[in-house]
Amino acid sequence: MSNATAAHFGAGGDAPYDFALRNGGGMLRLIELGEGTEHRVEVGRFLAAADAADDSVIARIRGPVLDVGCGPGRILHAAIVAGHLGLGVDVAMSAVEHARQQGLPALQRSVFDPLPQEGSWGTLLLLDGNIGIGGEPDALLARCGQIVGPGGRVIVEVDPHPTRDRGYQATVVDIDGRSSSPFPWYEIGATALRDRVHGTGLQIIETWTLSGRAFVSLTRLPDPCHE
Repeated sequence: MSNATAAHFGAGGDAPYDFALRNGGGMLRLIELGEGTEHRVEVGRFLAAADAADDSVIARIRGPVLDVGCGPGRILHAAIVAGHLGLGVDVAMSAVEHARQQGLPALQRSVFDPLPQEGSWGTLLLLDGNIGIGGEPDALLARCGQIVGPGGRVIVEVDPHPTRDRGYQATVVDIDGRSSSPFPWYEIGATALRDRVHGTGLQIIETWTLSGRAFVSLTRLPDPCHE
């Protein structure tokens, strides 16, 4: 998971996520390998305008914002319209291309790669299930804590079930049977996330729900050597 070529959501194989983005949307199924459990992912929502739940996140942004796993740019666009300086990063080139076609600043890059202005972002966003990136929420949160500045915020969209805490190998399949390569994924709720924050350099400051979606806001703790 250390670079943009590592296995990630919907990539490899028939690349159904890329196909859906380039064709204006579609329904994907995120399937847990070995178990068959699945979640539906409506790509059209990523291509639509920000909704009320998204706006609740935008209202909590402070300073310049980095949207990790920005997709085609729905949240990034809303943040910039709201007056924030922003940048999106995503490992999917099709998503980055879509964002750039809208005039949005986006880079094809993994959150685990070197990023511009590390240690100075005011807010970092992990929405639309992106806490699942890499399949290791502890490592992802610790990395996010390195990217934001002192007192910076990390806003995470979590699973609506507060105690959900499970990782697995997944694949993405579309209605025509196109399937991706396997990739690691993780689902975690707000209560479970509290147990994962210790040692990440972050602290939870707020939780909220809206329109059936759940969010957690964390802040970067002061560096002990500067206290």
